[in-house]
Amino acid sequence: MSIHISALPSEIAKIVLLAGDPLRAKNIADNMLQDVKQVNSTRNAFYFTGTYKKVLITIGASGMGCPSIGIYSYELFNDYDVACIIRIGTAGAYCETTALYDVINANKAFSESTYAKEAFNINTNYQCHQGIAYELINTTAKKLQIPVKASNIHSSDVFYRSEKGIPTIAVENNCVCVEMEAFALFANAQYLNKMAATILTISDIIPTQEAMSADQRQNSLDKMSELALESALAINSWLKKNETT
Repeated sequence: MSIHISALPSEIAKIVLLAGDPLRAKNIADNMLQDVKQVNSTRNAFYFTGTYKKVLITIGASGMGCPSIGIYSYELFNDYDVACIIRIGTAGAYCETTALYDVINANKAFSESTYAKEAFNINTNYQCHQGIAYELINTTAKKLQIPVKASNIHSSDVFYRSEKGIPTIAVENNCVCVEMEAFALFANAQYLNKMAATILTISDIIPTQEAMSADQRQNSLDKMSELALESALAINSWLKKNETT
């Protein structure tokens, strides 16, 4: 158990998929895992553990923003000895060349957030994916013939802004989209020497204001979910191989 997660240590798998929305986590677990057990409901941050093609996987909620995913991912890494976390979330595209439902594999997450500085005295304005998961996601996407854009992203601390247009940090670093969590996840993984990746589905096109509905955000992200679960299989194989070498 940890401060914010009431699951027993044996109830959390070595590989965890984190969605921002607890109901999205539930939907994925109900429809894509077998032998599912709900292992946490504290603060309504639902966590479910089950098997995907005989590999044990946990799917849970991170909440919104760096502080929230910072807490949950830190406790999963540190208190539950999770080896890899894959964030599966939605993002807003900064340009019309990126379409609704496009899938992004985050390379670097640039942010104005002070999370990494305050938590670990890391002073860079970006955090990279950690470990082999990023490469295995790209390889798995090719096998599944799922088009994926491996790109820099913007992890913003704010959802609403008074100033219009693309923030300077996103322009200067070729960020194709914006979300709110990857920066903290990657910082935790770097500090704790763990594996972390972020897969995003484009839910909004910011210049045109085209957007998914709330129900679509919760229930219509099957392509990303399949990619994350199939990538988890590859990560599990890599972990097993490297445990014995």
